[in-house]
Amino acid sequence: MSSKSAGGARDEKALSINEGKAGLWGWFAGIIVFALVALPLSAAFAFATNPQTQQLFAGRLEDATKGGYQAFWWIVTLLLLALPVLVGYGVAKLSGRALVIVGAIVALFVIAIMVLGQVFIF
Repeated sequence: MSSKSAGGARDEKALSINEGKAGLWGWFAGIIVFALVALPLSAAFAFATNPQTQQLFAGRLEDATKGGYQAFWWIVTLLLLALPVLVGYGVAKLSGRALVIVGAIVALFVIAIMVLGQVFIF
């Protein structure tokens, strides 16, 4: 009987539908987020690589230094590029620790963008 119960436990483990699927859900979530940020990502990349776009923004952005303007848009571009990876990683791990790590990284990027925006642009 003990071999029968051991085999039954092995069968239950094989029937688990969530086993090994976390990575696939992470990829799926990352692709969805990438599709959502594709347009802002391309716009931020265009602003970062072409300093002439600084004239499109009237007011204070026009008076900012070119280096600060480009640094700001490069950081925004990197944040938007990293966002699908971070979301996919967080979904794949689905643990409290992983979500705290992802949240901390996103918070640091947001803080860096705010600081650079205040220093160089506004």
